[in-house]
Amino acid sequence: MSDAGARPLTDTDSKNDPRSTPDLSEFDDIPGTTVFTAQRSRKGYWLNQFCMSLMKPENRARFKADERIYLDEWPMTEVQKQAVLARDYNAAIAEGGYIYFLAKIFASDGKSFQDAAGSMTGMSPEEYAAMMVAGGRSPEGWRSIKEGR
Repeated sequence: MSDAGARPLTDTDSKNDPRSTPDLSEFDDIPGTTVFTAQRSRKGYWLNQFCMSLMKPENRARFKADERIYLDEWPMTEVQKQAVLARDYNAAIAEGGYIYFLAKIFASDGKSFQDAAGSMTGMSPEEYAAMMVAGGRSPEGWRSIKEGR
């Protein structure tokens, strides 16, 4: 197959061309929501690889024995390492952590998704469970950061 008939992409073409990179910045305008994009995936690559390492019992044991020493074996940013040490899952997500990979951390701590979600929302696990049983958060309310509404 030849590229002889290929031409450079124009601005008009790029909107529909799968080779173009879409502008996903509008996702940053959703209050309380972090959309896991390819950019965030790249940012959090080593953080997520660290999390996946905790699937092996020997790695969990090494991590629990000295968390900082184990974290320093990974080429993560200091902000990512601090998020792990503080068990600040919102900060870890902001640094590219993917919740299903971060689950390896709270599972290593003997915590459930309910425990972690509660901590991420400022609620106890029981308060979080009650909110979810009652139907979750209301869709009414703050919908745009930049518009303040």
